[in-house]
Amino acid sequence: MSDKPSRKPGWSWPEGDLAPGERRDMAIHATEGFSGQALEIPIHVWRGKEDGPTVFVTAALHGDEINGTGAVREMILDPGFELERGCLLLVPVLNVLGFERHSRYLPDRRDLNRSFPGSNSGSMASRFAQRIFEEVILRSDFGIDLHSAAVRRTNYPHIRGDFSNPEVDRLARAFGTEIMVDTIGPKGSMRRAACDVGCPTILLEAGEVWKVEPTVVEVTHRGILSVLRSLNMVEGKPHKPEFRIIAKKTAWLRAEAGGFLRFHAAPGEIVEEGQTLATNTSLLGREQSTIVSPMDGVILGMTTLPSVAPGDPVLNIGRLRQPIERIEKKVDNLTQDSLHERIVSDLSSSVMVDDLEDKPDPA
Repeated sequence: MSDKPSRKPGWSWPEGDLAPGERRDMAIHATEGFSGQALEIPIHVWRGKEDGPTVFVTAALHGDEINGTGAVREMILDPGFELERGCLLLVPVLNVLGFERHSRYLPDRRDLNRSFPGSNSGSMASRFAQRIFEEVILRSDFGIDLHSAAVRRTNYPHIRGDFSNPEVDRLARAFGTEIMVDTIGPKGSMRRAACDVGCPTILLEAGEVWKVEPTVVEVTHRGILSVLRSLNMVEGKPHKPEFRIIAKKTAWLRAEAGGFLRFHAAPGEIVEEGQTLATNTSLLGREQSTIVSPMDGVILGMTTLPSVAPGDPVLNIGRLRQPIERIEKKVDNLTQDSLHERIVSDLSSSVMVDDLEDKPDPA
């Protein structure tokens, strides 16, 4: 791990050092509002009984992506585990200004997740990012950043990270999602900036904006604990998924014509090359075109809005790198009450997914 500038222990704060085993609610001064009043980021800091690594878990870097906020709250309230070693920084909302306005962005319309590592003399977003960078990232050895899909979309839970970094790859596998996407991350993103200063960081994409979805919270909570167990911070063994897909190539499939969609695939579903994934009809149900999978892959995410114009993104698919028969066999062996099947069912409740064979066109 490379040295970080101005490295601070995660348990050492201006309010006073935490004793071993102590946990405390704190706040980071982020910026000031238009009234001149201080705006603060709430943070829960938990020091383990023994020394070890510092891990941050952050949510709502985009202010409307609050599935992670619900998961972080559950981590704070969960009486079911003890932090044996290291330090845990739990931040339910990073972008407090966006959160207050139910918005992805800051009031100046900048994306906070394109503003890292930030600057103390730049825009509001740049200054905001620098405070987070200094007070969270530079205190940490590892990071987990929680996100949801953009507005009018949903994502099946999957981890994104730069797997050429061995420590990022280790974290991603420890989290235990069935699907992982190998990507370095956009320039200015928090996880990329964190990795650049020696804080390996992974990102979870899961669910929709403006929601706290039970199965998303469940898989997030399980994944965070699994990472902490892999780092020997919490007792127990890391979770191992029933199957694992690592995608490096992803693609958005787009509408070729305006119309009203019928979906034939759900988030998290394994699909074959040539399989029809959606049918574009007129408002009177007449078929106009179909969207077909260009590869053997997995549905990472999809629109939840059935009305489309030409060029609108409909489905996000990740290419399989292993034989599809092997993955399908493992999925077929899952029970209906498995977390994977429950997530697919829950996320599909936001869209109407039907069997292509059971829906003949009207005469």
